[in-house]
Amino acid sequence: MTKRRMWRLLALLFAFSLVAAACGGGDDDADADAGETETETTAAPSEDEAMDEEEMAEEEDDEGATGALGGAAAEEDIEAAVAGEDEDEEMAEEEMMEEEEMMFDRSTLEGIFEEAAARRAKSVADLTEKIESGEYGVGDDGILRGPAGFNIDIGACPSDWSDTTGITDSQIRIGHTTAQSGNLAAYGNIAYGWENYFNWINENDPIMVGGSPRDLTLIIKDDAYVAAQTIEFVDELIEAENVFSILTLGSPNTLAVYDKINEECIPHPFVMTGHPAWGDPVNHPWTTIMQMSYSTESILWGAWIRENLPDLLPVKVAGLVMDNDFGLAYELGFHEWAEANTDVVSEYLPVRHDPAAPTLTNEMTTILAFEPDVFISMTAGNPCLLAVQEAGQSGLYDDINAKGGALFTPSVCKGIEAYMKPAGDAADGWWIIGGGSKDSTDPKFIDEPFMSFVNSNLEAGGLDPAVSLYAIGYTYGYPYGEALRIAADLPGGLNRTNFILAVRSIDMYHPMLLDGIITQLNGNADAYFVEGSDFSQFNATEQTWTQVGDVVDVNGKSTNCAWDKDNGGCR
Repeated sequence: MTKRRMWRLLALLFAFSLVAAACGGGDDDADADAGETETETTAAPSEDEAMDEEEMAEEEDDEGATGALGGAAAEEDIEAAVAGEDEDEEMAEEEMMEEEEMMFDRSTLEGIFEEAAARRAKSVADLTEKIESGEYGVGDDGILRGPAGFNIDIGACPSDWSDTTGITDSQIRIGHTTAQSGNLAAYGNIAYGWENYFNWINENDPIMVGGSPRDLTLIIKDDAYVAAQTIEFVDELIEAENVFSILTLGSPNTLAVYDKINEECIPHPFVMTGHPAWGDPVNHPWTTIMQMSYSTESILWGAWIRENLPDLLPVKVAGLVMDNDFGLAYELGFHEWAEANTDVVSEYLPVRHDPAAPTLTNEMTTILAFEPDVFISMTAGNPCLLAVQEAGQSGLYDDINAKGGALFTPSVCKGIEAYMKPAGDAADGWWIIGGGSKDSTDPKFIDEPFMSFVNSNLEAGGLDPAVSLYAIGYTYGYPYGEALRIAADLPGGLNRTNFILAVRSIDMYHPMLLDGIITQLNGNADAYFVEGSDFSQFNATEQTWTQVGDVVDVNGKSTNCAWDKDNGGCR
């Protein structure tokens, strides 16, 4: 209990420091003095003041004011999940009963599709009842209402906005910005896999609008992971391509455009990045996240270290950080966790690198000199492979393993063919907080019915199934397709408001994720689709990720995140 109170107080003080920074001037010294003054004021409170602060901290915790670690469950919830404890047994039992009512044979493709249809039918029935009663949907006042207080003022949309833009007599036009050139070009393969899935839908089970089929048409723009280019392409998708919805890839890219996309009232679900900012249904209701947030991943790194390296505690941790909004979300999250858990982390050294750097030799030399017990790669794309390779070449891999420490690669670099196999023996024994995703080339999953379905479709479409990033297109495309089908069956048919309502209330089984990972959204109350992960270690001999222990899931417990672009962290 004492530990929980300390954590809540730290969260409150951090929130206060953000407010002080936002309200003060731009002078660093003045901001520092304000932070010190705030800390000194609360250092020796009276008994009544301490009680008030504790109550306020609990309120802040409930409301989600958790600094950089917004977008994650509270530390105690995650640690309880890691330890296998469940503080809400009644809720767990209720959810289990609901799951039992929806039992289907997931060992066959037919069973998976039957379950998807049944879950869609339930969602449609539930939403239709609430729409027809006037509880959900767009009311006479122009407010779109949905679950758990979710609402959008449609009257604030542009004067030329239409609920059916992008839906033509033959198409549903969806815009996508991604990197198909540059240092992160490998991620562009996700778009080809997504398009491959949509092509299968068009040919085998098309989306029906007004009783007639519409082809899902993906309009792909290569922004080369350059935010300025993303801005230009999003303008083009809105103004010239007249798209129904938009999907973006990359944290800096999405941060550059998600304000405009929301101002334009365009659905922007299942963004291809785990930045916590996408969990902001109040200020950015059209944008949602798909994968586990980087804030949750940061806490899980810490929880793993606490549980698995007791003889080394407190440890020195070095992080290799991509120097952009993506990497800094990791850096901020883990820094805040480390500051609050000095019994686990004695020192934390983040070393930033240019996203376009051809090598990481200098950065790894700096990290090697720091002599860390734990190394965490907080990067993406080809630098993930470089980090594994150069850790081996520099001697860092041997040094850390000799101490009994650990090396982590990030969840965004779970792909075996792209990031682990090319590193050879240097990849053996690396850890990952994997976000629950399945690699389509992993021997453990390759014969599963849905994975076989994915790989056969890719091959039929001229795409090499050995490139697992193609299959990740199905990871994103599958919930997108399910939400489109739900929206199409609601009163009024497929339109933007029905689509975002379907997204914000989606509850589905995702066959591209590990069993135990719950995939749901619930209006303003639950803004994170995936809130769980596996702990896995790479076996270079077998070329597989070996899951160690149970999947950890904190579904529905992540706090919302109104991201502060100027200062970082969640307001």
